[in-house]
Amino acid sequence: MIADADTRSLARRSLASVNELVDPRISPAERPPEATLDERFLRQLSDHRHHKDEKNEKELEQSASENTADETIYVEFEDDNPRDPMNFSYGRKWAITITASMFSILTASSSGAYALGFTSMTRDLNATQFQATVGLAMYTLGFALLPLVTTSFSEEFGRQPIYLVTGVGCLLMHMMTALAQNIQTVIVGRFLAGAFGSSASAMVGGTIADIWAPHERGLPMSVFATMALSGSGVGCVAAGWIEQTPHMEWRWIQWIHVIWIGLFLIAVPICMKETRSGVLLTRLAKKMRKQTENHHYRARIEDERASLRTLIYISCTRPIYLLFTEPVVAVFSLWAAFAWGILYALIESIGPAFRTVHGFNTGQTGTAFTAMIVGCFVGEAIQMYQEKLYAKYQPTKGPEARLYSACLAAVLFPVGMFLYAWCTFPSVPWIGMVMGIFVFLIALFIIYVAVFTYLADCYGIFASSALAGQSLSRNIMGAVFPLFTTQLFARLTYHWGTTLFGCIAVLMIPIPYVLLWKGPAIRARSKFASQVMHLPAEHK
Repeated sequence: MIADADTRSLARRSLASVNELVDPRISPAERPPEATLDERFLRQLSDHRHHKDEKNEKELEQSASENTADETIYVEFEDDNPRDPMNFSYGRKWAITITASMFSILTASSSGAYALGFTSMTRDLNATQFQATVGLAMYTLGFALLPLVTTSFSEEFGRQPIYLVTGVGCLLMHMMTALAQNIQTVIVGRFLAGAFGSSASAMVGGTIADIWAPHERGLPMSVFATMALSGSGVGCVAAGWIEQTPHMEWRWIQWIHVIWIGLFLIAVPICMKETRSGVLLTRLAKKMRKQTENHHYRARIEDERASLRTLIYISCTRPIYLLFTEPVVAVFSLWAAFAWGILYALIESIGPAFRTVHGFNTGQTGTAFTAMIVGCFVGEAIQMYQEKLYAKYQPTKGPEARLYSACLAAVLFPVGMFLYAWCTFPSVPWIGMVMGIFVFLIALFIIYVAVFTYLADCYGIFASSALAGQSLSRNIMGAVFPLFTTQLFARLTYHWGTTLFGCIAVLMIPIPYVLLWKGPAIRARSKFASQVMHLPAEHK
C-alpha cells in the first residue's frame, strides 16, 4: 500500500539525526553532565531524559544498532503542518484553552460551594461542623496527591482521554455525595471527587503549553488562572442562595455540579483535539506502517519513552526531590502554599464570620464572595501589564522579569489580611471585610500566576516537576488550614487570628524581592536550573 502524500511528508529524518536535541514538547532534552548531579538521582534522571527502562537498556541499544542498518525513519511534523498542535488555528487554540479552563472553574467552585452547605448537611446527616470540614479538607487532599500519579498517563494515552475519564469519575463522585445518607460517604466522595478533578485540572497548564508558543502563553495562562481562582467565588455565590432555598439546600449544590460536569464532558469531544505531539506522532507512525507495510517508520517518542511504571515513579519522586533541594522551588512553594492555605481558611470561615458579626443569612454570605471574583479580574488586569514589563525587560533580566507584579502582591497580601482582621467588628460596615477579601484575592491571583510562569521559565524541561512540587505543597496546606481555622478563631477571635496570618505574610514580603535581586545567582548554583540556563533558547 502507498501512503498518501500528506502523511508521507511527515517522515523527514533518519537515524543519522538521532543525536539532535529532541522537541521539548515530545521528550526532554539531552542529559546534563554527570558531574552536576548526585549519583543516586542520576539513574532516575537518565530514565526520564532518555525515556529508557533501566532493565531494557541493552535491548534498546541493540534495537538502535539494528535500526541503523535498516535506516529507521522518524516521523516528525514539518514547520507548517496543520496537524501539529502548535499550528492549530487561533480559534481552535482558544476553544481548547477555554474548554480545559472550564473544568478548572468546576473543580474550584466545588470546594467553596460545598462549605456553604454545611448548615443543612450537618442537620440532615446528624454530623458535626468538624466532620463537614473534613470533607472540605479531603477534597483538597485529593487534589494534592493523585496528580503525581495520573499525569504520567497523558504521556501514554494523550490528554483528551484523560479529560474524559477523569471527568466521568468526578461526575460520579459528585452524584455519590449528593445521594449520601451519612457523613462518612460524603467524606469518601469528596476525596475521590478531588482526586478525579485534580487529574484533569493539573493538565490544563500542559495543554496550554502544547498549543501556545512560550511568548504567547502569558494571556492564555492568565485566562486559566482567572477562571480557576474566580471559580471559588462563583461557586460560593451560587451555593449561598441554593442553601438558602429550603427545598434545595446542600444536595442540590452537588446536583448542579453534576449537570455542569456533564456539559463539560459533551464539550470535550466537540471543542478539544488531542494536543500531545508525541501521542499524535505515534498514531501517525502506526498509520504509515500500516499503509506502506514498512516498519521502519517510527515516532521518536516510541524509542525514547520509558515504561508507564518508570514514568509514574519519576513523576512521584522528582517533584518532592526538587521541592526539598531547590531553593527557588522551596521558597516560592512555601509562599504560594501559605497563601493557598489562607484561601481555604477564608472559604471555611467567611460564612460564620459574616453571620456572627453582621447577621448575614446564607444567601447574603455567599454574595460576599463576589469580592473574590472581582479581585481575580483586577489581578488579571495587573497581570496584563506585567506581560508588557516582561516583554520589555526579559532580554536583560531573564526569568526574573516575571516578578515585578509579584513584588506588588507581596505587599497586598498582608494588607488584605489586616484590613479583613480589623473590620470584623459590628460597628464597622460589612464592606470593610469585603474589601479585605478583595485585596487578598488580587495578591493571591498574582502569586498564583507568578508561580507558574517563573518556575516554568527557570526550570524549562524540568518545569512540570517543579510545578508539581509546588502544587503538592500548596494543596496540602489548603487541606490542613480549614481543620484548625475554627478552633483558631474561637481562641484568638477573628481580629487576632487573621492578624496572625497577616504578620506571617509580612515575614514573606522579601521573597520576590530577593529573587528579583539575586535570582540569577541562586539559579546558577542550582543542579537543575543551571542546566536550563545553558540550554539554547529554543530548547528551554
